[in-house]
Amino acid sequence: MTVTERKWWKDGVVYQIYPASFKDSNGDGIGDLNGIISQLDYIRSIGVNVIWICPMYDSPQVDMGYDVRDYEKVYEPYGTVEDMERLIAECHVRGMRIILDLVVNHTSDQHAWFRESRSSKTNPKRDWYIWRPARYDSNGNRKPPNNWLGNFGGSCWEWDETTQEYYLHLFCPEQPDLNWENPETRQAIYKSAMEFWLERGVDGFRVDTVNMYSKGEMMDAPVSDPESEWQFAGFQYCNGPQMTQYLNEMNEILEKYDAMTVGECPHTPDMARVLKYVSAKEKQLNMVFQFDVVDIGQGPYKFQTTPKNYTLPSFKRAIARTQDIIRDTDAWTTVFLENHDQSRSISRFASDAPEHRVASGKLLALMCCALSGTLFIYQGQELGMTNFPIEWDMSEYKDVDSSNYYAMVAQRSNNCSNALVSAKASLQHLARDHARVPLSWSTGPHNGFSPADSKAQPWMRPLDDAHVCNAKQQQTDKSSVLAFWKRMLQLRREYADLLVYGEFDDLHEEHEELFVFAKTWRGQKAVTVLNFTDREVEMKLPKEIAGAKRELLVSSVDDVMEGALGSYEGRIYLLS
Repeated sequence: MTVTERKWWKDGVVYQIYPASFKDSNGDGIGDLNGIISQLDYIRSIGVNVIWICPMYDSPQVDMGYDVRDYEKVYEPYGTVEDMERLIAECHVRGMRIILDLVVNHTSDQHAWFRESRSSKTNPKRDWYIWRPARYDSNGNRKPPNNWLGNFGGSCWEWDETTQEYYLHLFCPEQPDLNWENPETRQAIYKSAMEFWLERGVDGFRVDTVNMYSKGEMMDAPVSDPESEWQFAGFQYCNGPQMTQYLNEMNEILEKYDAMTVGECPHTPDMARVLKYVSAKEKQLNMVFQFDVVDIGQGPYKFQTTPKNYTLPSFKRAIARTQDIIRDTDAWTTVFLENHDQSRSISRFASDAPEHRVASGKLLALMCCALSGTLFIYQGQELGMTNFPIEWDMSEYKDVDSSNYYAMVAQRSNNCSNALVSAKASLQHLARDHARVPLSWSTGPHNGFSPADSKAQPWMRPLDDAHVCNAKQQQTDKSSVLAFWKRMLQLRREYADLLVYGEFDDLHEEHEELFVFAKTWRGQKAVTVLNFTDREVEMKLPKEIAGAKRELLVSSVDDVMEGALGSYEGRIYLLS
């Protein structure tokens, strides 16, 4: 086992905040920075020591802030730069750190840089974005430069009438991709998006779409969807030839501030490539989010699937791939089940049935806290919040990805009712919208998200189940999901060698009902046993462990049975 250097971010427990949906302090129906400041003591009480703020920059909000109009300003409904400076200071006073979302693969089409770039072919900033001439087919019809499918559907290319060329946008047409091959562009990005905030005291970044900056040769992607003109191209535009250079440059800046990075790293099945990104000696990124776990059960196009379309062994193998990043390496890894781009983990990986929600929330909390790496919790996960119900109308889905998919199915199926029912069922299981509903703070008006006398409705409909799942009630309920998260995070700190740094081994990979894994650190050993079913299951341990003396460290239920696990029960045993 490689001895791993201890860093503050390795022992970190990070709480991710989606500003629009966390806490509305002024009654306009939109969460804001002052709302976050008002709840820092609550966040700290969970056992968290880092907060991550999703994009709070000035933005037209086409993609919920991931379309940045100005890196050096704050989106007005959220507050001001001064509010951000106060938030940074208030975190530090509490012994907490704060990281921001770094969104630099693209900007908004309203960013001053892009407005200049598209103004003429001779503008000094023309080459700050990726422009290409049209292709023409045999009939003389104008076509985009290649067949790449955008992440939100349609072509990755948008025609610009003014200069008669296409520009690249891997996401919405309003999110043009920056040209990282231009050194002047890179320096402007580092100065405006990174150093502006590092100078104000932020402690690092979650780096959005971190492996997309170097696009390679931009050749046509292979045909994987014969019904579409546009083809999945993630393996074309991710992990290009200049990625090492660009990340080394960024790291030089970050090291001056002892700042951490966690990169979003999609479409990278080659674990050797992942290791290169996060190896300490490579000086690129501290860690990445691998999507192996949260991609489980998705279709060829994310939503082209049915709910729970995966097996427990495939889920376990995905976890093993991310855990094995630290085996005999100088690399580091992450633990997460939820973020702003995922639906709720209880609904996806356990059971959100009313009788199982609390047990499921505790089971997943125990599992996360027993896995190695930096732990990330998404707002509301600590309460056991779940997806909103299937009965909600499609009008409640606000995310561009959801509405685009539903519209595509309607168009392809000629509004076939069966196809639309299936599409909605998939969205109800997987849509990003479920993570974006306002946090349930209490049973009061607007679930306590907005002030009680607020005349404005929250920007998204709050959940209907606040009477059984809200932060105020759970703070005084010793049997709540929140109380269990606090207990588990305390245990994780007490046994950090084993639980944060230990080596992971799956002991029952093909078991369809139990997830049993060992954690080992220099002679110390713990075993975690998780029942992913709604019924009692016999506890099967490998012979060498079944015969060892073991001490029950924690169970997610109060009444622990001998020889069997209750429905959605998890346990950790210490072996001696």
